Order: sequence, then C-alpha cells, then structure tokens
Amino acid sequence: MNHFIPTSPAEKRAILERLGIKDWKQLLSHIPKELIHEEDLNLPPPLSEPEIESYLQQLASDNLYPLIIFAGAGAYDHYVPALVDYVASKPEFYTAYTPYQAEASQGTLQALYEYQSMVAHLYAMEASNASLYDAGTGLAEALRMAIRIKQVDRVLVADTIHPYYIQVAITLLGEDKIDLLPTHDGRIDIATLRNMLNRTQYAGFALQTPNFYGILEDVDPISDTVHTHDTLLIAVANPISLALVKPPGEYDADIAIGEGQPLGIPLSFGGPYLGILVGKKKYIRQFPGRIIGKTVDLDGNPAYTMVLQTREQHIRRAQATSNICTNQTLMAIRAAVYLVVMGTYGLREVAELSLQKAHYLHKRLTELRGVDPVYSYPFFNEFLIKLPLSAEYVVERLLEYNILAGVPLSRFFPERDNELLVAVTEKRTKLEMDHFVDRLRHVINGR
Repeated sequence: MNHFIPTSPAEKRAILERLGIKDWKQLLSHIPKELIHEEDLNLPPPLSEPEIESYLQQLASDNLYPLIIFAGAGAYDHYVPALVDYVASKPEFYTAYTPYQAEASQGTLQALYEYQSMVAHLYAMEASNASLYDAGTGLAEALRMAIRIKQVDRVLVADTIHPYYIQVAITLLGEDKIDLLPTHDGRIDIATLRNMLNRTQYAGFALQTPNFYGILEDVDPISDTVHTHDTLLIAVANPISLALVKPPGEYDADIAIGEGQPLGIPLSFGGPYLGILVGKKKYIRQFPGRIIGKTVDLDGNPAYTMVLQTREQHIRRAQATSNICTNQTLMAIRAAVYLVVMGTYGLREVAELSLQKAHYLHKRLTELRGVDPVYSYPFFNEFLIKLPLSAEYVVERLLEYNILAGVPLSRFFPERDNELLVAVTEKRTKLEMDHFVDRLRHVINGR
C-alpha cells in the first residue's frame, strides 16, 4: 500500500488484518456498551465548501444586531480600540506558542513582561504571573496558594463572589475544603465574618469588590479582621473599577485576582478570557503558571525569559503549584495593548463613564412603577433591581427591541425570579438607556 489513508475496502481490510482484528468496532471494546450509540446519526446531507459558507452566513444573519447590551455578571461590553486588534493579530503574536526558546521569543516575552508590570501596578501589588484562563480558575489557584502558604486545609469564601467562580473553585479544590460566608443583604457583615474566623482556622478568605451584585465592599475593616486571625486576604476585583476605587494592594490584600475580559477582549460568546493573578512578592514561589523576568544577554542588552515555570511538566509533580498546562498569552497581550492605548487617564475615563451612566440608568429604572432597588449600598457599574414580573420574561420581551436587558438572577438563584442584574459600560448612550427605560415601561404596562 502506498497511500497514507486507506481508500478502498481491500486496503482497510488489510490494515485490520495486520492489527489482528476483524472489525473496527473491536477497537471500541474497552468502552462500556451503554455508552456506545448504535443507531445511525441523524445528520443532514453533506455540503460542499461554498454551500457550507452560504449556510453559515445565513445562520449569522439570524443574530440580533446591533444588540444594546446591559448584561454583565463578569463579562462586559466595553469599547475595544482598533489598535488592540491590529497589534494582537500580528503573526508574531497571533501564531506563537509557549515561548520556551527565549532567543526566538523576545517579542512575546517582552509583551508578557509589560503585561505583568501594568497589571501589578493597576492592582497595586508587587508581582504578577503571565495570566491564567479566567477569574474562576484564578480564584481556585489563589485559594490553593493560601493553603500551601499557611499549611491549613480550609478556606473561606464570601457568597457575594460570582457563583460561577465559586463553582469552579469547588470543582478544583473539593467541596470539603471550602466554607461559604453567608450574607443576607448583598454585602459582607463584619460580625458574621469575625464569628466564622473565631470558630475555624482558615488559610485564606476571599471577597469580591465590586461584588457579584456590583456593590462595593467596606474593605479596610474586612482586611483588619482577616489579618488579625492570621488568615490571608484574597481579593477579586474588576480591573476597570481600579481606576477609581481602592486597589487590593492598598488594603493589604495578600493575593488578588480578576477577570481581564474588560481589558480589550471582546465578549465572544463567553471566551477565551483572561485570568489575572497578582500578589505579594514574598509569595512569588507559590504563584501558579509562569512568570516572565527581565535580564541581560552576554552583550549586556535587555533580554526576557521565563524565570518561573511551576507547572507539573517542568518540575517534580509533588512540587508543582498548578496543573494548568498553558495560559492566555494572546489575551494577555491584548490586555497589555489596551492598557498602553488607554493610559492612566483613558482608563479612568472609562471607569467614570461606566459609574456615572450606571447611576443614571439606576435612577431612571427605579422611577418606573413597580421597579425597586434591591440594595442601597454604593455600586460601581452594575446593580440589581426588582421587577413586578419575571426577569426572564422581561429579558425575552426586550430582545424584540434588540435590547439585552440584563442577567436574570434566577439563573443563579431560582427563588429570585423577579430580580435583574443590570450592567452599564462607557459604550451605552443616553439615547440607548432612555430607550431601555421606555421599552421596559411598555412591557410592565402590558403593551
């Protein structure tokens, strides 16, 4: 046979004979029979490449466009400058794999070094790794860090952290290692936190601010309480918010994480996104993933290389700090380009516009009959309202006007059927927000 791929029945039979089997199904004998689908697959007729392209274009035309997005819950519709796409799509970045060979990867390594520097500065922390998958894996890795550092096998997590982040952490650490701090009013209660810390020794305590409901936590007394009990403080923070609110390093967080999607990464139906992880320098050898460092070559010129690679393939498995086998290099480069393009003042303007517009929309919405605020605490760009009818129904109805009204809270907490989580970014105009209010009024009035 001179073909790599067998094309005739005779060639296929010859290969099976050489393997010592009579039928290709013998190759699946190790799979339990109840998992094997015996019936024919209900597939459409095969299409040629032009037919497939035409069909996909037809499907794409069914998408709602332009969609006015007021949904958030960890993924936000921020403006992405054109320069981000231009730089990140350069072949040197777009096609590069892990930069194992420093001599051939100086551009990628320098970009990641700059990403680390800017993210560490934004969070007011001393060190950053070169990114993780997303904020959910970031929370899990930060909790693991705390367990290794303190040699205590339990961690405490505020239930105001994004439910998906908590679920990822439970999946990766195990339910037996994580206790949830209950909250009853959308915000951490210091007395409840102190009582739990008094009863149990925890390696770390994780909070999110702005939290899942958009509320800003009172971080200083929380930090004091946590450190008084010899527990590490882990902060989850939206990077855009840090242009306005106190960053984790300024309230003595030991480790901080964030979802980097707002930094020049499109929504993209949920990914790929970017996991930010920063912390105090004394814990740097417990960081997961990889860290890029700056040095000099033999001629004294600046050079960059991976200085820490703590995954299980690089060192003895028992000493590995993570089994995450790659990172989001391209997404980290996008974030670095975005931060350079926006600069300090641009980032602050994005944060201020998001804050001001969110408060404008909150005021307009809660003036409607039957619409009430759920909480009264300060919030950043996201807030929760209670509707006089099902939030799922409202979202479905407003899609008729190309408005994505928010995220129904019942997707996370089924009993909270009438509550809607609404987010506002710098992209939303007064006309769009007023249109949202007007359409919601019509839905509530049964029109």
